[in-house]
Amino acid sequence: MGACTLCPRRCGVNRAAGERGFCGADDTVYVARAALHPWEEPCLAGEHGAGTVFFSHCTLGCVYCQNRAISGPHESGLPVSVERLAEIFMELQKQGAATLDLVTPSHYAPQIVAALRRAHAEGLHLPVVYNCGGYECVDTLRLLDGLVDVYLPDFKYYSSYYAARYSGAADYFEVASDAVAEMLRQTGTPMFNGNGLLKRGVLVRHLMLPTFGGDTAQVLRHLAERFGDHILVSLMRQYTPCGVAECYPEIDRTVTDAEYDEAVEWFASLGLSGYTQEGEAIGESFIPVWNGEGVQKT
Repeated sequence: MGACTLCPRRCGVNRAAGERGFCGADDTVYVARAALHPWEEPCLAGEHGAGTVFFSHCTLGCVYCQNRAISGPHESGLPVSVERLAEIFMELQKQGAATLDLVTPSHYAPQIVAALRRAHAEGLHLPVVYNCGGYECVDTLRLLDGLVDVYLPDFKYYSSYYAARYSGAADYFEVASDAVAEMLRQTGTPMFNGNGLLKRGVLVRHLMLPTFGGDTAQVLRHLAERFGDHILVSLMRQYTPCGVAECYPEIDRTVTDAEYDEAVEWFASLGLSGYTQEGEAIGESFIPVWNGEGVQKT
């Protein structure tokens, strides 16, 4: 926290002294919501939903982010201590969560490590899912070795131009590729329990953007060539335009059926295993309400 290098931006700010870098976080953990969430992949949500903890702020800042009400550098969510964070993990387990799903966690990795160790000592047994943007430092991921069971990274772009234009991260492809390799090293190939829940492994998400079918093809090809059947892939079509009309008109629409169907054909031809989505996944109704549910102690 004294000179933060947790993410690839390596701002070097003194978060312990209240300084804030690109992500907007200091050394206090802020959580926007902690509740059961039924809309993750079936192998993570199970019967009752994943126990999701939505952390405020983000190291990417994608212009089309559906969670931008909490992901920006502005103040959002509620402050929690490491002790309270561990309690939240246990409360979600008691609610019947299938997994403990940590959403946008990277800038709080040291506090999460401490909270997980505390929760494990108190009986936490859920598979821990690290649900991140894929723009991760390998050194930070190594802090989590042995504590995370399932890595759920995005793999957003192949093109450095797109990565720079929409996420301010021209080096995204190289960084994400090495990050997935480290995640795979830690977890190994996917393992499921008798109920079809993912116990260990890497499940890579790719959110298809409108008009960028060629980039999607390159991402899928790379994942198949570098990682093969050692990972699962979720090809997502739920992109919903959120405030992009004025500055980014080229992505101010949803993905068409024809665009997505072509991507599904690539997915199958490359021999990838994982998940695709139905059209019903599109829409703002799938965006949670950021009301602080489950964060404060009752």
